[in-house]
Amino acid sequence: MTNVQPKSIIVIFGATGDLAKRKLFPSIFRLYKANKLSEDFAVVGVARRPWTNDELRENVKKSVSSFKNSDADIEKFASHFYYQPFDVTDVASYQELKSLTESLDEQYNVPGNRIFYLAMAPEFFGTIASNLKNEGLTQTDGWSRLVIEKPFGHDYPSAKELNEQIRHAFKEDQIYRIDHYLGKEMVQNIEVIRFANALFEPMWNNQYISNIQITSSETLGVEDRGRYYESSGALRDMVQNHMLQMVALLAMEPPIKLTPEEIRSEKVKVLRALRSLSVDEVDDYFVRGQYGKGVLEGEEVIGYREGNSVDPESNTATFVSGKLMIDNFRWAGVPIYIRTGKRMKEKATTIVVQFKDLPMNLYFNKDKEIHPNLLVIHIQPEEGITLHLNARKTPGATSSTPINLNYCNNCGDKMNTPEAYERLIYDCMLGDATNFTHWDEVALSWKFVDTISEAWESTKAQNFPNYESGSMGPKESDALLAEDGFHWWPVGEDNFSPKE
Repeated sequence: MTNVQPKSIIVIFGATGDLAKRKLFPSIFRLYKANKLSEDFAVVGVARRPWTNDELRENVKKSVSSFKNSDADIEKFASHFYYQPFDVTDVASYQELKSLTESLDEQYNVPGNRIFYLAMAPEFFGTIASNLKNEGLTQTDGWSRLVIEKPFGHDYPSAKELNEQIRHAFKEDQIYRIDHYLGKEMVQNIEVIRFANALFEPMWNNQYISNIQITSSETLGVEDRGRYYESSGALRDMVQNHMLQMVALLAMEPPIKLTPEEIRSEKVKVLRALRSLSVDEVDDYFVRGQYGKGVLEGEEVIGYREGNSVDPESNTATFVSGKLMIDNFRWAGVPIYIRTGKRMKEKATTIVVQFKDLPMNLYFNKDKEIHPNLLVIHIQPEEGITLHLNARKTPGATSSTPINLNYCNNCGDKMNTPEAYERLIYDCMLGDATNFTHWDEVALSWKFVDTISEAWESTKAQNFPNYESGSMGPKESDALLAEDGFHWWPVGEDNFSPKE
């Protein structure tokens, strides 16, 4: 099947920033190398710095210089980039941008198709969207799409206000809210694993599943993002978006068909069914943590409070774990545990589906621990699936031994696995909004998270820091599962490799 090669002009607001350099330029280049872009495209970078076209192009070349045997391609690719110094509050900047994009339409034979990518501070999103419409940049013969990075607001009221601003300029089907987790190969594979396998879908309910665990752990600390993180924390940075999106994909009903509207509809039903908490109930369902100093990969590292731009008495959580209950027919009584944190022992994003034990296991050895069946979905850094089963290894034995069946998606050629941003930018060009978040999902996620924020911001944590760097979080997180008779399963290499 040949690639569709959409024609468009991509305008990147914040083109001198870190996101553009680390993710956007390389992702667009990969699309170009993969022949998913024709020569009929242009990228316009806008930002406050007084750069020229040549300065932007040099920056683009540096950002994609790690690609081997691509020197000629890089030169040709960079020639499609143009720069305009820009003041987002000045209408004259928008008029200049309008003239530039119209001239590029003619030069590259682009039929007025526009992607406006807002890779900058969210306080400018509403202003930019309004000015794009008011100054006529969205009035072309082609389509116009607005791509927005998180955070989309910092709570439900601010997200609602921002959404209303943007909706004055763009319709909902023109707005592409990026959650880069939804571009990851194995996150997209969740639906396939569930709905394409008769082995799993009939058992994907509270009759057969005892609990689900979702872990997204990082070994890095906050580094130089202290100012942002102080106002965000792990709850807003990870739970409101990435973690709840994975919960929705795992728990949704089969859609009638694989269209963005039907898939979103089923995800929204899950978020509506999340058991709402009162402020007084938060500590029964959620645990917060903050890393202190510790040893990671043989090196001593500082605690969160010693970081740049961090309050020495900070109440910000760098770790969150919680128990989510979905009060619907399929999932009633099944806890879904989530945990995410910084400066943890492993860098991994992993989903573990634990199946219920058999009522009577004939091959159970009382001297050995019972090993439940697990389906493990590895999202990063490994991509794949591990199925934990029980089998007999020793001839004549009357007890079972755990074995693992592994499938690794990216072991053979990691370089050819599409990056999340690469997928999502291409989807946006094609007008496929399946893996972007709808306003209804954003609103419900914020409403759920706001109660937790209210509880934690009104009460100072007495025991921060409460986990060492290089651990898997505070002991209270283990206790959360122990109360239900469960424990956290290992993540990363420990879970992916077969055990003897």
